[in-house]
Amino acid sequence: MERVIQYRINDPMPGQKISGYLKTHGYSEQNRVNLKKDSDSIWLNGVRVHQNHLLEDGDMLEVRIHEFENSDQILPVQLPIEIVYEDEDLMVVNKAAGMPIHPSRNNPDNSLGNALAWYFKEKGRPFVFRCINRLDRDTSGLTIIAKHMVSGAVLSQMVAAKSKEGLQAEGIHREYLAIVRGAVNPPQGTINAPIAKKESVHLERMVDFTRGERAVTHYQVVKEHDGYSLVALQLETGRTHQIRVHMKYIGYPLIGDFVYNPDMTRISRQALHAWKLTFPHPITGEHMEFTAPLPRDMSQIIEGEENGKGSDSESKRSV
Repeated sequence: MERVIQYRINDPMPGQKISGYLKTHGYSEQNRVNLKKDSDSIWLNGVRVHQNHLLEDGDMLEVRIHEFENSDQILPVQLPIEIVYEDEDLMVVNKAAGMPIHPSRNNPDNSLGNALAWYFKEKGRPFVFRCINRLDRDTSGLTIIAKHMVSGAVLSQMVAAKSKEGLQAEGIHREYLAIVRGAVNPPQGTINAPIAKKESVHLERMVDFTRGERAVTHYQVVKEHDGYSLVALQLETGRTHQIRVHMKYIGYPLIGDFVYNPDMTRISRQALHAWKLTFPHPITGEHMEFTAPLPRDMSQIIEGEENGKGSDSESKRSV
């Protein structure tokens, strides 16, 4: 694939080189190394130049990204996939529950990676899998896929900034909906409890104030129905199983969670859905906002069998 990105230089810092300008725009060190290896990658005012070239006010900088490699270890498989948005730099996908993000030895052909490998193969385009905000296999909802190395680097830096600086960081903000049994008390609050691996069980996590990493979750009850509560959650950090561990910690584990609360009475997977994503576009800086409705297996619990529209509703981008 080839992606051409243009920048009009306005009032550069004294002595600023192209390499420094790219760094301030989120290009990682590896990005800049890769661009150096491609003699056709950097153009200034219509002339090929090197990254050590000095910038002047009014210059037109053009970065040409050439990527022809594939994630060859990912088998292309034709699987259902809901693409909410796509442009030259990224995709937003509404992932179904039961679909892992990455293929594995035990599940080599039923992942989001497999589905996207097929999608790009059918379009005759190379595919390197860069999933930015990963979801557990049985968590449904929105996830971002970077389509080239620069958008991948910029979006990954947003994730890192969010984990370090919290909700005030300019980056990727995720909102989730979960269902728990009972009336949550208090109905809103913040859970600030570090999370660590459970030593005796490889996959399980636990709150641990000695060994754990910082983990902060904000929650608020949205609706109660028939003995269940729909809870909206925002993450300041992105620890593995963070919502699942934190909700169990305060006494309201997610229903259907085979690891932390195997209550399969109403649902056969953890009742957790990534329903909203907001972030600045990695290249243009434009505000991006996307939503995905509750899937049917969750909506019928909190809205009732007859009113649970779920996946019949449409995922969308807000302008």
